[in-house]
Amino acid sequence: MTVVTSVQLAGLTTLILLFIGTPLAWWLARSSSLLASCCIPLIALPLVLPPTVIGFYLLLAFSPEHWFGATWLMLFDRPLAFSFEGLLLGSLIYSLPFFIQPMLVAFRDIPEGLLDAASTLGANGRDRFFNIVIPLSRNGFLVACTLTFAHTLGEFGIVLMIGGNIPGETRVLSIALFDYVETLDYTRAHRLALGLIGFSLLTLMVLQWLAKPGQKNGTQQRL
Repeated sequence: MTVVTSVQLAGLTTLILLFIGTPLAWWLARSSSLLASCCIPLIALPLVLPPTVIGFYLLLAFSPEHWFGATWLMLFDRPLAFSFEGLLLGSLIYSLPFFIQPMLVAFRDIPEGLLDAASTLGANGRDRFFNIVIPLSRNGFLVACTLTFAHTLGEFGIVLMIGGNIPGETRVLSIALFDYVETLDYTRAHRLALGLIGFSLLTLMVLQWLAKPGQKNGTQQRL
């Protein structure tokens, strides 16, 4: 169940960010407004901020004493803190920059002349995005999704703060590893740790392959 919970969390986080992060990244990449300039460092904040800091404030927001947590409890008749839904919301916030940053690079690398030429030929904004932007940003999407999935799968700080350790609900691989070490079950800890190391190395190999200049994607990822 721990593996299933971890994969579900990472998969749902990646899928949701694919839908909400793509238009956000496109707007940030093409906009020169003051609001966009302020949003970029705000979104990137989880890259440098300790996960426990974000987890602490999310835990307060998710509690029934806070209006957000109280509203959730009233609507769904279950608390948001120490639940899979709360874990998912926290993962969306903390993993957002891991999706946005590669997409910013991919979108900014698209030649403006191509979009202008398509517009001259009668293509509207939707046609240009789906027929030009998305194909040229293919590797950007692959990198963003791979990073988001891998990062969510290995997250520990926020998971522990807002999810706790509830089997079948919030117990993920990183928490299981912590449990094995605490109970001195080093055999299981070794197996799980080696599995996570192998997955991490595989992820880095995929990202390195995607970043090769020879890959035909219309854009080069700089890792």
